Amino acid sequence: MTEPLLSIRDLSIAYQVGRHEITAVDRASFDVDPGSIVGLVGESGCGKTTLARSLTRVLSDKARIAGGQAMFMGRDLMALSERQMNTHRWRDIAFIPQSAMNSLDPVYTVGSQLSEVLTRRGGLTRGDARKRSEELFEWVGIESNRLDDYPHQFSGGMRQRVAIALALALNPKLIVADEPVTALDVIVQRQILDQLKELQSRLGISVVLVTHDISVVAYVCDRVVVMYAGRVAESGPMDRTLTEPAHPYTMGLRNAFPDLASAAGVLTPIEGAPPNLMNPPPGCRFAPRCPFAEPRCTASDPALVDVGDGHIAACHRWSEAAALRIRAERTETWIPTL
Repeated sequence: MTEPLLSIRDLSIAYQVGRHEITAVDRASFDVDPGSIVGLVGESGCGKTTLARSLTRVLSDKARIAGGQAMFMGRDLMALSERQMNTHRWRDIAFIPQSAMNSLDPVYTVGSQLSEVLTRRGGLTRGDARKRSEELFEWVGIESNRLDDYPHQFSGGMRQRVAIALALALNPKLIVADEPVTALDVIVQRQILDQLKELQSRLGISVVLVTHDISVVAYVCDRVVVMYAGRVAESGPMDRTLTEPAHPYTMGLRNAFPDLASAAGVLTPIEGAPPNLMNPPPGCRFAPRCPFAEPRCTASDPALVDVGDGHIAACHRWSEAAALRIRAERTETWIPTL
């Protein structure tokens, strides 16, 4: 069996908010295999971006690593000093932000920004950095003469391609992409996702893709990790997890998002909102919104259980998943008043 490139175990990240501490990521565990794309999916505020940013240790000064490990190339990223972490950033782990415009300096050409990464972090000469920049632009489908343009001269989709080129600059082994297509229209989303898949396959890199859109995960990912209220609710191979979900939250997400290739079908929302993590509910955190909740669901935390073939779920009723999936397909299950 191939060793994971990244192995996250019981990772917890907490924020200090006034006199209170909020655990935004609570004992998360999952693996990223070499050459795979793993999707982190869930609603806003579920902890996926905090978890993703922790992998490059680019967190708010109010955040702290509260426990757990993230083993990468034999080293625990959470235990490294800032100097040690700097040896991994860009070279081994690169980050693609949600808004490329916010990550690109508006007063410098995109070529000079690429050159800075390649010369300062990669040790290339300016001449070699220019050649490498032209190659990177060719990879992401941008003409090399655009290297002399400024960020504002690019469309949103082109800026995202520039951000991908920056992430690929030093041949990293892992790319963390934080909602890279959220701000783009659906046609450009498809183009960027196709570009990311093609480059990932050609270069053999691994990707952790953060998104709130389960249809994006279905289109591009090999594995999926479903997060809710800071915890991993379910994870496993993409096909099995999305076609045979064992957690009601994943069942609800399937109903709430359209297929990327088709607008057909009725969308059913999950009523309510994720809990306030300053005072999370007892037991299963999804129980207040779950149409299948029982008294035991609020009495104790469900453990992550292996439901087969590397597919795990944290639900007391996981053994009833086949029957629950049938009920979950009905709109009236989620909105009883209809």
